[in-house]
Amino acid sequence: MNARERFHAIISYQNPDRPMLSPLDAQNGVWEKLYRYFGIPVAIEGDLNRISPRYEGLDPVSHEQFMTRAGEEFRRVGPKYIGPDLRRFDDGSWEEMWGERYRLTQTGHGAYAETCYLPFADIADVRDMEGLRLPSADWFDYSDIKEQCEGYAEHVILTESSGTADFINGIAFSRGVEQVFIDIALEEPVYLYLVEKRFAFFYEKIERTLKAAGGLIDLVRFGEDLGTQLGPIISPAKFEKLFAPLYKRFFAMVHSYGAKTMLHSCGSVRAFIPILIDIGLDILDVIHVDAAGMDLEELHRDFYKQIAFCGSMSVQSLLPNGTPEEITEAVAMRKELFSDGGIIIGPSNIMQVDMPTENFIAMCRAIGCMES
Repeated sequence: MNARERFHAIISYQNPDRPMLSPLDAQNGVWEKLYRYFGIPVAIEGDLNRISPRYEGLDPVSHEQFMTRAGEEFRRVGPKYIGPDLRRFDDGSWEEMWGERYRLTQTGHGAYAETCYLPFADIADVRDMEGLRLPSADWFDYSDIKEQCEGYAEHVILTESSGTADFINGIAFSRGVEQVFIDIALEEPVYLYLVEKRFAFFYEKIERTLKAAGGLIDLVRFGEDLGTQLGPIISPAKFEKLFAPLYKRFFAMVHSYGAKTMLHSCGSVRAFIPILIDIGLDILDVIHVDAAGMDLEELHRDFYKQIAFCGSMSVQSLLPNGTPEEITEAVAMRKELFSDGGIIIGPSNIMQVDMPTENFIAMCRAIGCMES
């Protein structure tokens, strides 16, 4: 099977020839270690510890070499940002599209981007949103999307990321986490206004990308962190009321262009899976097996052939603390359980710098995507 045939066989439970490695995200410090293992030049500009799901600073030639060596069969495409300049400040912070600002925060395991300015935190009346700059799909150039896709003809082509549309976490970056949960509970008009604007922006951007690709994009990735370690972060009823109708429209639009849908969500999301199936989700990512209710065997039993899964190799316990032998055994269990498809195997979130390189290599070799 080629990569596309394998992908479609996996997500439809149609006996793939082997599993696939999931699309990879990592701290830049992880990329540095993995590049060095493969003897690939470390060409990363700026702070190597910066989280970079958009691969900011990664040299595309070096990263392509890495993905080829590791056996990752997914390739990302997307429109080029041509919008207003996003500012960088003397204190090291930087601005993103919704006006929020980030600064690196050092931890015992590297550095993480944390918000340091919330542009919508103090807005209590929708009328105060008038005149504020919000992102537009016109801030992107779609002219070379088809050319990007044609350059990856041998791969599964995806677009967007776990920050799409991300109504809870994404808006919290510009309004504050506590405020967003108050907003959701009270159905605050300012928050609902931002949800509406965020939906409209991503809907148009994704549709213009899919149109420009001419049917060559296989997968659109979304994100919405719905779980904590112990249970849902909001009630399924609230999700069904506020967000499910929007995702249903997203998924229907994506399907109309012949592409599949993936939704990233951290934590314990077992309670949301029936809703996600009902609104048309194809693949649930990232399967935090350490969280309550996320036992992989139970998910397979309860949702067999209703939805596919992606991830499940714990970045919380197994990948940082396991042995290569334990990694190999965990992959073997997944291959046996999902012998006729239904899972794309990979890390259960962004790879962290406490993951030993040998554990990543053991995972790839056990999956069968990388030569021994």
